[in-house]
Amino acid sequence: MKTIHLDATQSDAIDYAAALLRDGQMVVFPTDTVYGIGVDAWQRAAVERLYSAKQRARDKGIPILIADAVALDDLTDMSAAQRAWIDIYVATYWPGPLTLVLPRSADLPDNLTPNDGIAVRIPDNSVARRLIRAAGGAVAASSANRSGEPPIQSAENAFAIFDGIAAAILDGGYVGGGTPSTILDCTVVPPHILRDGPIPMQALRPEFEQLA
Repeated sequence: MKTIHLDATQSDAIDYAAALLRDGQMVVFPTDTVYGIGVDAWQRAAVERLYSAKQRARDKGIPILIADAVALDDLTDMSAAQRAWIDIYVATYWPGPLTLVLPRSADLPDNLTPNDGIAVRIPDNSVARRLIRAAGGAVAASSANRSGEPPIQSAENAFAIFDGIAAAILDGGYVGGGTPSTILDCTVVPPHILRDGPIPMQALRPEFEQLA
């Protein structure tokens, strides 16, 4: 496979990358934290290819990036009460580097996660959100590196790893964040931090206390 370099500033680049995702292909793209590699979240075979490309253990699961919070209605199975307090985090920290683990919808491909929760966030990167929206609203994505290796911050470094593997690399320039998102498990009350990241526990604590 020849991996295509797409300049995100070109008028048709995002639409072309989105078409590849809808066709079940893998695309590397910038987020607000690191470059990610993703597939259509609803295509089981595409998710399987992503695991293989990442050399990722199946027990780790693949997060989903969304462009708009309304997508949670299709991806998750939350009660009205759960949604009410999840909306606190959505309003405060999205778009941004906070990943929420939520009760998953039974309609999602079974290989996305080995448990009943699904990790979801909205990236604070306009290129990423435009791509996700054009691709259908939900992209299963992980950092664009092989498991166990450091995340990458440029399209050039992505080519060194995924040339010939990903269908395209959407070049949005250097990503300055560099630190993967904070992961907050919201399937328990009060929520529990699974991974430290740009948003520290101290910032999240007031929301914890509202739920205790």
